[in-house]
Amino acid sequence: MTSPFPFEHGQATGPVPPPECPAHGLGVGPGGLRRLYGPEAEQDPHGLYEKLRAEHGTVAPVLLHGDVPAWLVLGHGENLHMTRTPSQFSRDSRRWWALQDGTIGPDHPLAPQVAWQPICAFADGATHERQRGALTDSMARIDTRGVRRHVNRYSNRLVNAFCRQGRTDLVAEFAERLPMMVMCAILGMPEESNDRMVQAARDMIKGTATAVQSNAYMVDVLTRLVERRRREPADDFATWLVEHPAAMNDKEVAEHLRLMLIVSYETTTNLIANVLRMVLTDPRFRSRLSGGHMTVPEAVEQTLWDEPPFAAILGRWAVGDTELGGKHIKAGDALIVGITAANTDPVVRPDLKADMAGNRAHLAFSGGPHECPGQDIGRAIADVGVEALLMRLPDLELAVDESELRWVGNLVSRHLAELPAEFAPRAPQDDRQPPSMGKPTAARRDWEVQSAVRHTAPTPVRAPLPTDQAHAPARSGPAGATATADGSADVTGTPAGHAAGVPSQRKPGAPARLWSVVTRWWHGD
Repeated sequence: MTSPFPFEHGQATGPVPPPECPAHGLGVGPGGLRRLYGPEAEQDPHGLYEKLRAEHGTVAPVLLHGDVPAWLVLGHGENLHMTRTPSQFSRDSRRWWALQDGTIGPDHPLAPQVAWQPICAFADGATHERQRGALTDSMARIDTRGVRRHVNRYSNRLVNAFCRQGRTDLVAEFAERLPMMVMCAILGMPEESNDRMVQAARDMIKGTATAVQSNAYMVDVLTRLVERRRREPADDFATWLVEHPAAMNDKEVAEHLRLMLIVSYETTTNLIANVLRMVLTDPRFRSRLSGGHMTVPEAVEQTLWDEPPFAAILGRWAVGDTELGGKHIKAGDALIVGITAANTDPVVRPDLKADMAGNRAHLAFSGGPHECPGQDIGRAIADVGVEALLMRLPDLELAVDESELRWVGNLVSRHLAELPAEFAPRAPQDDRQPPSMGKPTAARRDWEVQSAVRHTAPTPVRAPLPTDQAHAPARSGPAGATATADGSADVTGTPAGHAAGVPSQRKPGAPARLWSVVTRWWHGD
């Protein structure tokens, strides 16, 4: 089979410009192939995808950083086939000819994303099942109610930092900080790690000149965390991975922590920013929320269709010569999961303005055996974080004209550079009380968003307590009852001696969670 790449597998038909050459800033490279980096790709990715779709159909040849050729999969059906067929399209990057012949070296901007690592994201078959099993089993132990308490507390703390000013940048001061604060708590990292980890994560994902150093910093921090948890186990995600029967070594554990931290941080940051942008700029979106016709979780789901957190994922390599979307793919070629392009495929979405409520066929979290295992955590952080912010600041307004908003793009994602907003200044609220996994000792605050039970829903069964424990604090008993937003009890339980502020193991009998209808915050009701 032949390939349309003009200099496939390092065999260039003409001189290739050096990486720093100004020609690399243009939208078209050698052989007339379009670049997935540079001004056009960063400023108008949707327009670029439509050009590629018109020129090549559902699968298009493109150029990555340094004009390295790859295939961008644009069709929804083609993306599903690729992600669901690991026998043809592997996640093992060592198959990529560009890594084999040194075209992608250790100092290449894409190296942190594609250099093979001993994690489930780069594995297939039995190895993938073993490693991913450890990851999903450990995620299943996370108490989602505990996560929401962390989100509430940190959201309140972030709002307190700027609420007196009457103005803020919702990207830098909220969306970029909240996910890392929550994820560091889940993983078992100290809060002082938050800001530096935010900077390193963003730098690494951008593929900047210092991406390799930022990646090394994150790996070092997480490696030391794993070593500490080997010596000092705790009730956190890092310990659960260390102690899992899959018996992963320290490097495997550290790399999986890095994977979870990076993916959940980037996706959730972009998701929160995109939802808030829609609320502040789209009159239809805003009126449906304020009128009670849309909940925040529904708004999040619509955003996952329109502006997914990850635009694309470089992460499939052809096992052998094959065909996809009418194109001949050669063994060792790289393929890109085109998430944004698939979500706008006219075959599945002919009307881009159509309401996608209740439809989760989007590829925002990829698909197949490598579909994002932490998507529910990301949704929970976005759902509760956005709602908590809007409850504190119901009068939020965009502080600039919508045309002034700027986007920063790269191969993986496209995110808002800033989202200036203004509101009436107000006093901070108390955020000193740490999240508790047991029954709260005080009434919940007005700003706190729970997975509230609708008033029309059946009341959860209360946990019976022995007579001598009827008036004891819930945290001192073996099975405390956690209060819900309406004052009823949820039998989730908290192990004796469990430390407050750390997500605890979810009990198997926990009732199904019900999301609350968003408060009619716009009208002050």
